[in-house]
Amino acid sequence: MESFLPFLVVGISVGAIYALSGVGLVVLYRASGVVNFAYGALGGLAAMVCWQVIDLEYAEWMGWMAGIAAATLLSWGYGRFIAPSLTHQDRIVRAMATLGFALMIMGMAQWYWGDTPRRLTLPGDSGGIEFDGRRLISHTRVAALLLAAAATLGMLWLLARTPLGLRMRALQSNRVLSALAGVRIKRVDSWAWLLAGLFAGVSGLFMGNMVRLNPTVLTFLVIPAMAAAMVGRMNSLGWTVLGGLLIGVIEALATTQPSLQRYGSATAFVVAILAVLWQQRKGIGLSRDNSHLE
Repeated sequence: MESFLPFLVVGISVGAIYALSGVGLVVLYRASGVVNFAYGALGGLAAMVCWQVIDLEYAEWMGWMAGIAAATLLSWGYGRFIAPSLTHQDRIVRAMATLGFALMIMGMAQWYWGDTPRRLTLPGDSGGIEFDGRRLISHTRVAALLLAAAATLGMLWLLARTPLGLRMRALQSNRVLSALAGVRIKRVDSWAWLLAGLFAGVSGLFMGNMVRLNPTVLTFLVIPAMAAAMVGRMNSLGWTVLGGLLIGVIEALATTQPSLQRYGSATAFVVAILAVLWQQRKGIGLSRDNSHLE
């Protein structure tokens, strides 16, 4: 069991990033009904902007703030100025529009930064928790796990206890009736896109620290995040977090088996497919009612 412990801990820490990303996707979907395929590209942009600011010898905290701000502002701008024009389009059309947005961000980032090998270091990389004389997990990954838990609890509180959360749940239930009741749909949607961008930016910094710093590679962060959100039916924050952790753990444990190492990257697809099949068998679809606040 001890031989698997390091892989289990690493898997949980990586899964925490998937969970954090999935929470951002679910919050946006619950408020606006949009599946945001640009999420990974926004996170990748945040990581690249952060690296660029630090490389120009500015303070590290300025790099973090600049990266997160870039993702947040771009997401808010899309939600404020582009998404409203697609409100009456089919849900698939709105999702494909975010895919086009993702390709635009990824293409511009790839053109500017290229494929030069880079690494984004964070302060927590230098220390960590040790076990049996060796470092088990870095402080950066511990921070990622704690942040994922805090973000989930924070969003549950926002949805259940604040006027903005009440309006988001009203839109989730019925956007037409909410508008007739006086809910300012464009404003609420803009807040949802802003929160999604914030989650994407933070997730992108952690992921940029864990994998190769490349715009295209980071864009595909959206795949395990989407799989985690599918486990939660694009509705339940709790199940989304569990889905993200499960994907991370399975990926890490797969590396311990030579016959499975090459298939580790397919974990997110397998988990998503199994989740959808189980939900269909139980008669559960992508819910947009407001009866699931867990």
